[in-house]
Amino acid sequence: MCGIAGFSSFNNDYMQQSDYWKSVLINMRESIAHRGMDTVGEYLNKNCGLSQTRLTIRDLYSGNQPIVRRRQGNDYVIIYNGEIYNCDELKADLISKGYIFETTTDTEVILYAYMEYGIDSVKKLNGIFAYAIWDGHRQRLMLFRDRCGIKPLFYTVEGDTLVFGSEPKALFRHPFIKPEIDLNSLREVLGLGPARTEGNGVFKNINEVNYGSVVIFSRDNLTQKKYWSLDSHEHKDSYKETVEHTAFLLKDAVERQMVSDVPVCSFLSGGVDSCIVTALASNYLNKNNCILNTFSFDFTGNDKYFKSNSFQPEQDRPYVDKMLKAYNVNHTYLFCDQRELADELYTSVDAKDLPGMADVDASLLYFCRQVKEHNKVTLTGECADEIFGGYPWFHREEFFNADTFPWSINMETRESVLKSELRDELKLKKYVKKAYKKTISDVPVLEGENDEEKRRREISYLNIKWFMTTLLDRMDRASMYSGLEARVPFADHRIIEYIFNVPWEYKCHNGVVKGLLRDSAQGILPDELLYRRKSPYPKTYNPEYEEILKHRLREVLSDSSSPLNQLVDKVKVMRLITAPSDYGKPWFGQLMAAPQMMAYLLQINYWMSKYKLSI
Repeated sequence: MCGIAGFSSFNNDYMQQSDYWKSVLINMRESIAHRGMDTVGEYLNKNCGLSQTRLTIRDLYSGNQPIVRRRQGNDYVIIYNGEIYNCDELKADLISKGYIFETTTDTEVILYAYMEYGIDSVKKLNGIFAYAIWDGHRQRLMLFRDRCGIKPLFYTVEGDTLVFGSEPKALFRHPFIKPEIDLNSLREVLGLGPARTEGNGVFKNINEVNYGSVVIFSRDNLTQKKYWSLDSHEHKDSYKETVEHTAFLLKDAVERQMVSDVPVCSFLSGGVDSCIVTALASNYLNKNNCILNTFSFDFTGNDKYFKSNSFQPEQDRPYVDKMLKAYNVNHTYLFCDQRELADELYTSVDAKDLPGMADVDASLLYFCRQVKEHNKVTLTGECADEIFGGYPWFHREEFFNADTFPWSINMETRESVLKSELRDELKLKKYVKKAYKKTISDVPVLEGENDEEKRRREISYLNIKWFMTTLLDRMDRASMYSGLEARVPFADHRIIEYIFNVPWEYKCHNGVVKGLLRDSAQGILPDELLYRRKSPYPKTYNPEYEEILKHRLREVLSDSSSPLNQLVDKVKVMRLITAPSDYGKPWFGQLMAAPQMMAYLLQINYWMSKYKLSI
């Protein structure tokens, strides 16, 4: 894993001030050095500059970037962030075509694949990636991003110059780019946040390469080309065949993602998704007489203060303990206290350059830092609920039939704290509805589906395009801020493509939530683990944390220079602070309730202060 950054202009000659522009490249990659500090490198020519900071996972000693190869006097250059899981097959094909490899890194494989197959070479990749290629022959710079947006890649155009980087902070180290916001920025943060419209970097004029797309910048223009999207077709496999194929895909995805030149660990929450990934990874390592490191997360005091609700019916710790009896793994329990959690709210904004999922982000950031002390690569159970239909909005009528994003049915909490004149100007409901309708219009239709199945398909598509990518974005920033590479087997595009077209009666077989996934894991987990009720990522129920939030939010409101006061009505926020807590009525998905709303406001204030933003 790595951080990448760079710039390009066809009306500039960077070599005339090469020392200056090399220093810009260094500044850009130093801003994202947390993504990997093992090796660094820059490349500069007349029209393009590329920089990279590397976390060594494969080919620890000779895989440094940028990688430059010459053909007929032209440079082909790549900087890359990610992992390719079908590298061996691609490499064998390229060797048969005469390519000679100087490294064992997948970076070189991607570059040669481009030199052989052009832009469509990206379709051959199975993995998580964001990379830039300079093609000296065609005089163009290309920015590629993986199918699900697991790896980030932001860009902007200022005049005739394209500037890009793994994170927005890298762009802001370029002399032409400054952080600014406009009303649409606020609509994203206050209406859709912590999700984002695809391609929207929230800051004014900052974009993100769309999922499954490539941005092509040449002397003539800038275009974005989609190379992958979901499609709808009839599922013809029987249920037995579907179970067997799903089981194969899961095992193959996990085993492919175990490939590494450093040890791989896993996050073990006690939920069915992380247990399946952990079990498959442990089985794979056991074949080589190795033991998997596993880590679980919780908060101090949760054993005393936990409150069961419809979204989080039970605690995870007992199920982690059951997993440890079933599998021989080297497990570490990690805990976060309340003040650490509150402090990490601000660090998580540093990591993401934006407000995020409040303490859900902050805790993951804290835990990733602890895991990095043991391992550089981890597997996670993210994405199974979006793909296999685990969330309440797949099952409960009030969510299922909502004519909006089902995780954000209630806009009242968001709007209730805003100044009335700003609320009237932003028109958040209209903005959110437009984003929702646009996504619904993009859902690939399957002729002949009844209304209920059509809605199931819409809910699945919404989850994959919005909710899943929000969680993947969270995972990348939280893990990479500590130089930890997180891999997501459930987000293998083959699994997504296959399960998207599986009928609901299979996904929820015999009325069991995620019944297909559970049946596919028969024999891997004990039934008491395989058929437990869903419980989401843990949050603290300790009242001490909420008191810290209330105190800090009061301080912000009392400071007239606090940028949050540009947005909110103090009296209305004080009502939120003094109202009884409700952990059972989330305002964004099942993870964020009243305390998370207060934490989100603190993050917005810190974000605006950090970047000196105003409206």
